[in-house]
Amino acid sequence: MTALALPRVDMRAKLSTLWIFVLINMIFADIFGFMLADTLRNIMASNADGITITPEFLLIAAVMTEVSMVMVIASRLLPYRLNRWANILGGIFTIVYVVGLGSLTPHYIFIASIEVICSAWIVWLAWQWRETERQAS
Repeated sequence: MTALALPRVDMRAKLSTLWIFVLINMIFADIFGFMLADTLRNIMASNADGITITPEFLLIAAVMTEVSMVMVIASRLLPYRLNRWANILGGIFTIVYVVGLGSLTPHYIFIASIEVICSAWIVWLAWQWRETERQAS
């Protein structure tokens, strides 16, 4: 292997690591959002971008966010065929979630763009993942 060649990484590890990267970006998008005074005032008034914050809203947000968290473990543990489809569907779901429920603040647009690119990469890797690679991984 030359100095520039990257080592071959197991597909399960690669997908799991990418999900961790997506999650860290999601966390920091929210943390940076909380630093905006208007955002904090709105949240204190139970309002987020025109949506009333209720226990039901928070449950839906928790379930939607949990998809990415579950995929960190699922990418490592699920059998090949289920793993592949879970990553494809989880990546698509995450793209829709990030784009559809995000804000239009500059920091969010920047971080969400990275999340969408990474989620699309997850979908592409899972789509390209062939059963023959499974035996090597």
